[in-house]
Amino acid sequence: MKKVNFTHLRSKLPLLLLVFLLTFSTSIHSQDAPVADTAVASDSAGGDVAAGESLFKANCAACHKMDKKAVGPALRGVGEKYDRDWLYKWINNSQALIASGDALAVKLFEENNKAVMTAFPALSETDIDNILAYTDQPKAEPVAAAGVETTTTAASNDGGSVSNTLVIGALLLIFLLLVIMLFLVTNTLKKIAEANGVVYEEKEKRTPIWKAFIQNQFLVLVFSIFLLLSGAYFGYGYFMQVGVDQGYAPVQPIHYSHRIHAGENQIDCNFCHSSARKSKHSGIPSLNVCMNCHKNIAEVAPETATEEYSKEFYDGEIAKLYKAVGWDAENQEYTGKTEPVKWIRIHNLPDFAYFNHSQHVTVAGIACQTCHGEIQEMEIVEQFAPLTMGWCINCHRETNVNLATNDYYAKIHEELSKKYGIEKLTIAEMGGLECGKCHY
Repeated sequence: MKKVNFTHLRSKLPLLLLVFLLTFSTSIHSQDAPVADTAVASDSAGGDVAAGESLFKANCAACHKMDKKAVGPALRGVGEKYDRDWLYKWINNSQALIASGDALAVKLFEENNKAVMTAFPALSETDIDNILAYTDQPKAEPVAAAGVETTTTAASNDGGSVSNTLVIGALLLIFLLLVIMLFLVTNTLKKIAEANGVVYEEKEKRTPIWKAFIQNQFLVLVFSIFLLLSGAYFGYGYFMQVGVDQGYAPVQPIHYSHRIHAGENQIDCNFCHSSARKSKHSGIPSLNVCMNCHKNIAEVAPETATEEYSKEFYDGEIAKLYKAVGWDAENQEYTGKTEPVKWIRIHNLPDFAYFNHSQHVTVAGIACQTCHGEIQEMEIVEQFAPLTMGWCINCHRETNVNLATNDYYAKIHEELSKKYGIEKLTIAEMGGLECGKCHY
C-alpha cells in the first residue's frame, strides 16, 4: 500500500501564499498630472509690471499692501481711481499738493488721520507708471495648496484613477478565495487517498525548543546571567536619561519660525532675547517686540512658504498674534482686548543648577548656536544639546578663554603661566570645575 505525506503539501501552503502576495502587491493607482497654471505678467497702461513690482517692494511695501489696509490704504487698482497726472504730483510730494489746497489731496489726508506720506521726488513718471502697472494687475485667484496625498483616493468620474481601497479590497477577496480553495483541495486529496486505501502519515513531532532549553541546566544558567547583566545595563541607561530632554520640540500656541526670522531675515538673536546680554535668563520677548515689525507686516512673502507650511498657514499665525495683542489690522489701531499667550518652555535646567546667560554671551562671547544648535535653520525649535552636567564640564575643559579682546583674562593667564607653565587658558583652569560655580 502506497504512503503519501500530506504534511509536505501543507508546508508548501505559506510559499504559495507568499508568491501570490508578491504577484499582486503593486496597487494600481493613476492620477492625472496637475496642469501648471502659469500667468504671464503683461504691461498695463504703458508700464512695465516686473519693474513696477520691484519699485513697489522697495518704496511702497513698508506702508502699503495690495489688498489690505496697512499704514496706508490698499493700492490695488489705484491707477484706475485717480487721474494719472494727479498721482505723479501726489507720489512725488504729497505735502506740497496738500499745501496747495488741492481738494482731493486734502480729503485723502484727512481720511487717513492726517498721516504724512513719505515724498518720493526721485521717482520719475516712468517709474510711477511702472508701479501703477503693477498695482493695476487683477488679483490672482488663490491656488489650492498641495496637500499631503492620502493613501485612499476617490475614483474620478472619467475613470482616470482607481481607488486604492477598491484595489486592496479586491486583492483581499482573491486572497481569501485562494486560501479556501487550497484547504478544499487538501481535504479532497485526503478523502480520495482514504477511498483508495492510501495511508498517509504525519511527521514525527519534535521536542519543543522551550522544553529542550529547560532541560539543559547550563544554558539556563548562562541565559540567566546574560538576562541580569542586560537588565542592569539597560536599566542604568534608562535612569540616566531621566530629565534629559534632548530633541524636545513642543508645539507652541503661535507658530514662530526661527528659519524665517533668524535665517532668511537675519534678525539677531539678541534683538528679541535682549536680556541674554545682561541677565541670568534669556527671557521670552513680549509681544510688543513682535509688533515692532508685524504692525506693518500682516502676511509673509509667497516664496517663504514651504511644502509643509503654506503662506495661508503663516498668515493665520500672524492673525493669532494680532488677536493676542488686540490689534485691529483693518483700522490700524489697538482694541484694548488682549489675550495671554501660553508659551511652552523648551530648555529647562534643574533648580539646583546655576547658569548665567550674560556670563556666556557677553563675557565669553559664545555664539547662541553653540548650545542651541543651528537655530537659524529650525522651523520648530527643539532642544539641541543634552544640557547634562557632563556636557557642561566637557565644554569647560575644552573651551579656551578669548585673551585677544580681554585684558582681565590676559593678566590671569600671564600669572598662571608663570606659576604652572600653562600654555592655554581654559575655563577648567580658572576654577570652572568647582562645584560651587554651578551648585551654589
